[in-house]
Amino acid sequence: MVKIKRWFKVTLGCIAAVVLIGFGFVWYTYDSLKSTANSIYEPREPFNPVSIISGGQEEEPKELYAEKIKETTPFSVLLLGVDERENDIGRSDTMIVLTVNPKKKTMLMFNIPRDTRTEIVGMESMDKINHAYAFGGVNMSIETVEQFLDTTIDYYVKINMEGFSSLIDILGGIEVDNPFHFEYEGEIFEKGTIKLDGESALKYSRMRFSDPRGDLGRNERQRTILQQVIKNGMQISTVTNLEKILEELQTYVKTDVTFEDMKHFIINYSRNLERLEMVEIKGHGQRINGLYYFIVDENERERITKVINRNLDRN
Repeated sequence: MVKIKRWFKVTLGCIAAVVLIGFGFVWYTYDSLKSTANSIYEPREPFNPVSIISGGQEEEPKELYAEKIKETTPFSVLLLGVDERENDIGRSDTMIVLTVNPKKKTMLMFNIPRDTRTEIVGMESMDKINHAYAFGGVNMSIETVEQFLDTTIDYYVKINMEGFSSLIDILGGIEVDNPFHFEYEGEIFEKGTIKLDGESALKYSRMRFSDPRGDLGRNERQRTILQQVIKNGMQISTVTNLEKILEELQTYVKTDVTFEDMKHFIINYSRNLERLEMVEIKGHGQRINGLYYFIVDENERERITKVINRNLDRN
């Protein structure tokens, strides 16, 4: 009986130790995620459109903040891939819109070509849409995209492209199906399935002048890379990788998605997403006053707006 009691105590002690270790791991992971979420959280400030050139009067600020996602409400995100340099705010090299609808189990993704000619909100002038970030940062970019698409952007995620490269390396690289052979910045990209590390992926996504489809081909490669990163990110299996990813996120990412909304998305949304739909904005190139622009006509803008609103269940 004494031996049985001793064995029971030892067994109970081992179980308790395992439970404590497991609880400690969960708490550590949760605490790390919360700490990272808080460090990358950067809410949008009320935006007052002001004519920077003419020094016009400020208008009444309009409400920018989306209601927190509840239950299974569809929402939209603007992903800004920013090329920032020292003493230079940079430009949004990549602009991708994501819409998520858990009821339909769909996620819609499309690029806005960076040379798209549109009115820059607050500047009272027509310019390339990626210049909005250089003029007014995240707020002006979102306002301009909302006006261009005639819809509301609920959240934003800003990523420094150099950090995106590091993230791909942490995830072990990505595989893509390259449609044609090309060379860019001293690297050869063979036709067919190729594996890319972070640096190669950035080069692969940036090339456009050797692409027969120009910026549209570049946009398609960017969407493919993002799709693979999302896919690989859902398969994170080690604490080491998680720690590295958290560290990179704190350095290179800013967003107005709160920690509570992140948890809600992971728990209630991610498991319901089964289909990713990619859409392409159609247009044509044109030179105006010696500068190249991508022109999107009104009919095409209306088509894209309908696609967005349909996936977001908006009338």
